Amino acid sequence: MNTMLLDSYTADRIAEHLPTGDALGALAEFFGALSDVTRLKIVSALAASTLCVTDLAALTGLNQTTVSHQLRLLRSARLVECKRQGKVMFYSLAERKVSGIMDLAVGAVYEKA
Repeated sequence: MNTMLLDSYTADRIAEHLPTGDALGALAEFFGALSDVTRLKIVSALAASTLCVTDLAALTGLNQTTVSHQLRLLRSARLVECKRQGKVMFYSLAERKVSGIMDLAVGAVYEKA
């Protein structure tokens, strides 16, 4: 027998805000993609500008192979998109909202420090 201590109005409001099914999976994938220091560096750089792998590697201090691998993971999570210009692929954030989420997260981390 489950007996809740809170009132039914509050319980209903909470139930309305809990993600379910596909939304939970998508959220887990989204935050999982951002749960790596290397990927966070790349996303932070792409929040400022569209970049190619060579420039991303130079700016983040990572080798190009690592950057390419992490970009592949970010693309599969639909956080990053790319466009070819001649022989060079340029990467950018798939949505501006990702940049906003990063700004909020960085602000929250610095507030606690």
